[in-house]
Amino acid sequence: MKVTFKTNNRHGYSVKFSPYFETRFACCTSQNFGIAGQGTLYVCDVNPAGVQPLHVYDWKDALFDVTWAENNEHVLIAAAGDGALLLYDTNNPKGPLRVYQEHSKEVNSVDWSQTRGENLIVSGSWDTTLKLWSVESPRSLTTLAGHESIVYCVVWSPRLPGILASASGDKTLRVWDRRLGKAQCVIPAHQTEVLTCDWSKYDQNYLFTGSVDCSIRGWDIRNPSRPTCELTGHRFAVRRIKTSPFDGNRLASCSYDFTVRTWDIQQPHAMEIIEHHTEFVYGLDFNLHLPGQLADCGWDSLIHVHRPKSL
Repeated sequence: MKVTFKTNNRHGYSVKFSPYFETRFACCTSQNFGIAGQGTLYVCDVNPAGVQPLHVYDWKDALFDVTWAENNEHVLIAAAGDGALLLYDTNNPKGPLRVYQEHSKEVNSVDWSQTRGENLIVSGSWDTTLKLWSVESPRSLTTLAGHESIVYCVVWSPRLPGILASASGDKTLRVWDRRLGKAQCVIPAHQTEVLTCDWSKYDQNYLFTGSVDCSIRGWDIRNPSRPTCELTGHRFAVRRIKTSPFDGNRLASCSYDFTVRTWDIQQPHAMEIIEHHTEFVYGLDFNLHLPGQLADCGWDSLIHVHRPKSL
């Protein structure tokens, strides 16, 4: 079954399922394709009647990414085009409870650590830096520098405490140890910009990248001299990839070619090609509670929640 929700002339950038509620997701959107205007954060529930907005939060600038708290089912953080991180509580319908303003340019990506008791957030920005945050502090705890271009994606390891990865326009994938404050591994992952990365949920040493070169590559951080796999088929840039929380060999991707694709990493070509958007597809996520369920969003103002046949 597929359910669809159309935003109010907002273009979708990121969608994330709640780690607490199987029917809840959040979606970051922007006016005018993120170039100018406001952003809107939708918090929605999926029910038999379709998608029901629980809260709709407007912000003065574009919103590009969102992450749910790992220690509070009501809290989430959005990344904004004015360099801000915005903390929301779904018990408060009026807007962000806190604004963390430190990046000098757009914040592309934000992720909340899954390590028990850590409660750290990482953000990645057009200003080429990553910043680590605690919601208790108004200022960042650490700035991680080293990328030579835009940081498009940041993601904490789900299995290694204090370890995170970033993908950048400088064509590299970097793995960082927050305790050292620097990258412990720099991988020249593609010949073009790297727009996305994600960790395997099953093997702590494996990462995947997606690039402007239309390919997805797998990497073993113990021996990153060559990719462990290469998945091809997208006709334009791969904007986001997500590894399955239920199957170590499965991942999904979305692209500027208007498609969502599912993959078996042991096979070079897509298992399934899903064509239900008419514009760039930016956001993608797996439901952590319902095996095989995906949500995606795009510049056509549509959010789809569905279960591909291949998953």
